[in-house]
Amino acid sequence: MNPLEFLAVMAETANNLDFDAHMNLISKEVSVYGVPGFEVITYDDWFNQCQHEFENKMLKKVSYEGLNILAQTADRVMFKSVETVEGSDGSINTSGIEFIIQKEDDGQWRVGQERILPDDELESDKRRGAL
Repeated sequence: MNPLEFLAVMAETANNLDFDAHMNLISKEVSVYGVPGFEVITYDDWFNQCQHEFENKMLKKVSYEGLNILAQTADRVMFKSVETVEGSDGSINTSGIEFIIQKEDDGQWRVGQERILPDDELESDKRRGAL
C-alpha cells in the first residue's frame, strides 16, 4: 500500500463524514500514543470520538502533508506525516504523526498504531527535511 494513497483515503472519508468507511481504515487492535492526558487511545475511543465529531459535523477539513517512510514490508508500513484538522468552529490543529499501517487478514489496510509526535521531534524532522 502506498502511504500517500492511504492518507488520501483517510482524509477523504473524514472530509465526507463517511463514518463507516473511515472506521474501516482503523484496526480493531489500534493503539494511539502521545495524546495529552491519555496513556493509550483504543479502537473504542477512536470509534466514539469519530462518531461524535462526524454526527455533529465538527470537522471542516482533514489534510496530510509530507511523508517520510521509516520502514516497509509487504504487509506493514511505518511512516510519518503532518496532519491538519480544521474544525467547523474555525480551530486548526496541526500534529506530526507516526503511523503504522498493516494489511489485515481480510486484505484491507488499516492503521494499527499511531503516535502523536512531540513538538521537538516534529520540529527536528522538519529541519532535517524529513517532513
